[in-house]
Amino acid sequence: MNLSTASMQEICRRAIAEDVGSGDATTLAILPPELEITAHFVTRQDCVCAGFPVLQVLFQEFPGAVELEPHVQEGQFCPAGSILGSVRGCARTILTAERTALNFLQRLCGIATLTQRYVQALGDSQTKILDTRKTTPGLRLLEKYAVWAGGGQNHRIGLYDRIMIKDNHRELAKLCGPDAIPRAVQACRKQYPRLEIEVEADTLEDVRAAAAAGVEYILLDNMSDAEMAEAIRIIAGRAKTEASGGITLERLPALRHLGLDFISVGALTHSATAIDIGLDFIS
Repeated sequence: MNLSTASMQEICRRAIAEDVGSGDATTLAILPPELEITAHFVTRQDCVCAGFPVLQVLFQEFPGAVELEPHVQEGQFCPAGSILGSVRGCARTILTAERTALNFLQRLCGIATLTQRYVQALGDSQTKILDTRKTTPGLRLLEKYAVWAGGGQNHRIGLYDRIMIKDNHRELAKLCGPDAIPRAVQACRKQYPRLEIEVEADTLEDVRAAAAAGVEYILLDNMSDAEMAEAIRIIAGRAKTEASGGITLERLPALRHLGLDFISVGALTHSATAIDIGLDFIS
């Protein structure tokens, strides 16, 4: 997943405005503008690295010049104690940006690390791990980037780039008449002919209706392993299959050879724990 400079600038500028405001009073009072320093980003925990493209943009938003040098690749596993990167230059800039830089890096490394655990739990399976829209408002692109860095794949970015007929859409469509799924699919095809369509199926009857309607994806929501196996048999290759709901690391070994195309996991972004990373100054 590529992050555009413009999108990263927008996110970084909001973060700087939130934290720095009219100025870093403490740093401006204590440090002279000509002082230059070097500092290392050091992880205190095993992690998968993600976030240095954002930090490159972040430091460029400050007036004092600094040079950021990543020491590892995005998506690389880094044992505790590893130096992830170094920053050199204006002390005022480095100290003022420190907390925001660490907030981004710790959060994104946490998502990438958790994603890699899910990917590894599938072993040699052809099933792919997907993220969801359960992201921090305003940070979706960054968090989905971190999933990609951890070896996962990205689901739709928002409501605009894929049709997804969920349970509430189906229930409200029933108010307009019978055969909610085929009618909803037909309406979406007519209005948005270029978008792929996914239907969330709660039951095997939903699966049959969605497959018959010719959608590209069918999401098997909160189904048992046996129900999903039967759903895959019913679909018979007519649509890509995605499992979601109740997916845990412990459950993945039982699902990896079921024949699913995708497994989507909201926990990758809504429940990932930030990695403990410090910015250590070099004397």
